[in-house]
Amino acid sequence: MMSDGWAIAAFVFVLLGGIFLITGIPLTLGIVTAFIGIPFAGLGVLFLIPGILIGNKRLQAARTTVKVLREGSATKGEIMAVDMNYHVQVNGRNPWTIRYAFEAGGQEHEGQVTTLNPPTPMLEAGDTAYVLYLPESPASNSLYPHP
Repeated sequence: MMSDGWAIAAFVFVLLGGIFLITGIPLTLGIVTAFIGIPFAGLGVLFLIPGILIGNKRLQAARTTVKVLREGSATKGEIMAVDMNYHVQVNGRNPWTIRYAFEAGGQEHEGQVTTLNPPTPMLEAGDTAYVLYLPESPASNSLYPHP
C-alpha cells in the first residue's frame, strides 16, 4: 500500500485530521480558546472522514490482490497491450500498464496491472501469460508472476 498514491493520500488525510481533531478538542473545552478550537475540530473531522473512507477502500483492494495471488485459480491468458503512461512520473520513471485477456467460466474477461518495473521480453502484446483469478469473482485477477 505504500506505493499506492491514493493510500498515501488517505494516510496524509488521516494524519492531518487526527492532529487537527486532537488539537481542536482541548482548545474547544478551554472556553477562552473555543473560537479557535471549533474550526480546528471541524477541519479534523473533514480530513479524517474522507481519509478513513479512501484508506479503507484501498486496503480492501490490496487485500483482494493478495487473496488473488495466494488463493487464485490459474489459467492461460493473452497479453493485449503493454503501454507506458507518459502522463505519470514517479522518481523519474513512468509506470507501465499491462492489459491482458483470459477465459474463466466460459466467459472472456480482461484485466490490467500497473507497475514501475520495465516489462520483460515475455510481456509483449500477443504473448501467452498466466493469470490468477478468483473463481467466485473473475473480475478479481492478476498476472502471474505479478510484475
